[in-house]
Amino acid sequence: MESNSDVDTSFWNLSTQDAYNKLKASPQGLDDAEVARRLKQYGPNTLKNNANTSMFILFISQFKSPITILLIVAAILSAGLGDISDTVIILCIIILSSFLGFWQEKGAANAVKELLKMVRLKCRVVRSGTSKEIAVEEVVPGDIVTLSAGDIIPGDCLIIDSKELFVDEAAFTGETFPVEKSSGEPLPANTVLSKRSNTLFMGASVISGKATALVMATGKQTEFGKISTNLQSKAPETDFELGIRKFGYLLMEVTLVLVIIIFGVNVFLHKPILDSFLFSLALAVGLTPQLLPAIISVNLSTGAKRMAKLQVIVKRLSSIENIGSMNILCSDKTGTITAGKVNLKDTLDINGNHNDKVLEYAWLNASLQQGFRNPIDEAICLAYKETAPIFTVQSEIPYDFIRKRLTIVVKSKSETFAITKGALNSILSICSQAEVAEGKLTNIADSKASIQAQYEKLSEAGFRTLGVAYKPVKDTAVFGRDDESDMIFLGFITLFDPPKPNVEAIIAKLNTLGVKLKIITGDNALVAKSLALQVGIKDPKIVTGAELQKMTKAALMHQAIHTDIFAEVEPNQKERIIAILKSGGNVVGFMGDGINDAPALHTADVGISVDTAVDVAKEAADIVLLSQDLDVLTNGIIEGRKTFTNTMKYIFMATSANFGNMFSMAGASLFLPFLPLLPKQILLTNLLTDFPEMAIATDRVDDLNIQTPQRWDISFIRKFMVVFGLLSSVFDFLMFGVLLFIFHAKEKEFQTAWFIESVISATLIVLVVRTRLPFFKSLPGKYLSIATAIIVLFVLVLPFTPFAGWFDFVKLPFMLYVWMFLLIATYIVSAEIVKHKFYKVMLKKHRKYR
Repeated sequence: MESNSDVDTSFWNLSTQDAYNKLKASPQGLDDAEVARRLKQYGPNTLKNNANTSMFILFISQFKSPITILLIVAAILSAGLGDISDTVIILCIIILSSFLGFWQEKGAANAVKELLKMVRLKCRVVRSGTSKEIAVEEVVPGDIVTLSAGDIIPGDCLIIDSKELFVDEAAFTGETFPVEKSSGEPLPANTVLSKRSNTLFMGASVISGKATALVMATGKQTEFGKISTNLQSKAPETDFELGIRKFGYLLMEVTLVLVIIIFGVNVFLHKPILDSFLFSLALAVGLTPQLLPAIISVNLSTGAKRMAKLQVIVKRLSSIENIGSMNILCSDKTGTITAGKVNLKDTLDINGNHNDKVLEYAWLNASLQQGFRNPIDEAICLAYKETAPIFTVQSEIPYDFIRKRLTIVVKSKSETFAITKGALNSILSICSQAEVAEGKLTNIADSKASIQAQYEKLSEAGFRTLGVAYKPVKDTAVFGRDDESDMIFLGFITLFDPPKPNVEAIIAKLNTLGVKLKIITGDNALVAKSLALQVGIKDPKIVTGAELQKMTKAALMHQAIHTDIFAEVEPNQKERIIAILKSGGNVVGFMGDGINDAPALHTADVGISVDTAVDVAKEAADIVLLSQDLDVLTNGIIEGRKTFTNTMKYIFMATSANFGNMFSMAGASLFLPFLPLLPKQILLTNLLTDFPEMAIATDRVDDLNIQTPQRWDISFIRKFMVVFGLLSSVFDFLMFGVLLFIFHAKEKEFQTAWFIESVISATLIVLVVRTRLPFFKSLPGKYLSIATAIIVLFVLVLPFTPFAGWFDFVKLPFMLYVWMFLLIATYIVSAEIVKHKFYKVMLKKHRKYR
């Protein structure tokens, strides 16, 4: 692939025609052959690295553990001293473990890559004179793109044409408020980034208005690409990632202490230094769950695939744990609580009577506007059944979240007038008169009280109510925002969006899962209350945006947790609500699909959007639903908890069994005249005990693990590791006693017997620690059962195979197997009894400190 470094990225100093000439483009767009050539020249429009190199890095990363690297160096050093066979075996085991981890992680990465294709961002381009929708990655320099509210800008562009265009480019300029952009005269070549009014930057988003633009640069040649090293710094650490990191610290502490003590004691006892070093390093590897990254990746990707079947697409794998940990879900009501199908109820004059003129004017405003299409406009257009009058659009001021209204200027043969519709208070603020009957006007001050009373009456009935206003204008006049004044209030548009039939049951289901639903809406408190009562929220606690604005942080923190509905909320207040809820120790999800939802989606622990959302919301989300349905989300929550539970099973298994074995080996090495296990035998033990646990992603999960949010608890893991590790060591030392005092085992017999006992006990203990229930009441999944059986059989057969000599294993007497299985059976039963008492004590402490 050729570099695109030859592209001159200063284009704001060019006229439109010069820009076309520079890129050999035209208003008709590029043809398919030229697009293919440019894709080859410039590469995909992405800032991500090539996938082929990432696979190589993924494989190399399997060897990044300092302990593994030290072990490889020590093994090679051992070979230099003549012990070549042991070195080869050790290196083979390390490579096999690493390859197994690589293969699992590669499969997981590919699975996630395929899932992400389902929610790729798209944009509209003109190619060969035809407008078409393509993936953002396929955009090339020279493409003509058409943009409207909610779109993410796919490359650095020169604006060809625009209308009331406002863009959010805070990532580049730090400017909080939307910036107005327009086509115009070329700017000086030294114009600073924040002053390039004719330029659109990749990664910025359209807040309102529309534009046609010429793509001048893509990928790493964009301004976003140039600063991507800073902008693409690691995403904020999730609760799950923090837990993994703390767990890693715990292992490092335990490992370091054990290795230093064991190495020091062995040297003190005059055992060979190299053997002692290798033994200590092998112990460290044995204590470290080497396949933890692979198993976590497999668990998460398997969970992501299961969630995809339930129409939940995971963009960021670690968010699966967060959706399982979530205890508060904030959501708009439209499409989640309600059916998402807005219907026009009626159009009324200021006295509350049906009025066809209001309907006609509302229809003109909705059908002729060219900005962001929304369900309200579609409902109005669908309800208008009359013969369409012939009007042409003269001017338009698109809707935005500050004005909360949309104005369009239309012209017929006989008249020209402006029509505005929007939030009632916003409409009243620009009106000086009201139409009380056909052609009869009155001062707005005389009608405001009755208009407000009518509005409250309609809202209490559960109808969303908008205002419509108009005024005649001169057909030669240029109509701008300042001209939205002295208008005539015409009447009301009433709309309704009925609750979904099953929403009451779904909200109850969320409550049983320990997730509290909080509705955040821009609708007024009366409409919100009506809806809440319809969906079974009795005596809803409602806080309005105006009340919220007056609250201190402490007051809001106290109120927010008890509030059911936040009504009349401004876009910037959503982010504040979520931040406050998070600061109270909650894991907060936010479900949004609008242009103004992106900040809240970023702030939430779990940002949730839908596939039909605007690009800026979909890009900000961690999870995308293919169906805008809370029932789909509850399924996602359950799958998130299953995935987290299965990951925790591996943590419990690996830490308790490995800690027990390593503690036993450390102790045994103090009084045995030989090493209790050779380094290669320790590594083989670690590999074999990890193998069945790779099937843990498919294991069954108990209902009690799904009923409440799941979170990391390092203190709990530490206690579990110590209690069950020491229990394992007790039976290890009993095994040592049997071997030394009953069978008088020599070195190879001792090592073979303990290898078999430790692998089988560590494999079978999985059946106990994988569940809080008695193991016979919660059977493992099919693949985990098969993998466990294979490993037990393999270990029993190994001493009778030709491979036994490679690992210095010997055949054992039959009675030793009898003693061994007696001890293992007793260990399993004891672990079951200890588990019951352990959870009883932990639950008692948990209740005490709640």
